[in-house]
This record gives sequence, C-alpha cells and structure tokens, in this order.
Amino acid sequence: MESGPTIFAGTVFALFGAALLGWTAVRVRHREPVALGVGRATSATVASLLALTALSLGMWCFTRV
Repeated sequence: MESGPTIFAGTVFALFGAALLGWTAVRVRHREPVALGVGRATSATVASLLALTALSLGMWCFTRV
C-alpha cells in the first residue's frame, strides 16, 4: 500500500524531466532562447541539469517500490 505514492512521485518526476529535456532540446535545435533574459548557453545548461535531476529522482523513486 505504501508503494502507491512512490510510484506516483516517480511518474511525475520522470514525466516532468522528460518533457523539460525534450522542450529544451527543441528550443536549442531551433536556436531560440530557453529562458528570456538569460544567455542561451546558460539557460540550456541549467534546464538540462534540472531535467536530468528530475529524471534521476524519478528513477530513484522507482527503485524504492
């Protein structure tokens, strides 16, 4: 019964990380800024790191089931 919230949290983290990573890749591929008012390289790096962190947290949650 305790695995329900863990599965939910893992799914949310994994979906958010995958969506953010995909969105960042599309923005970089089209040479558009990822965040307004920030350098392209900086915003793409920070967004990619956050996406990979979210994916890692999602995978960590799935190992706790």
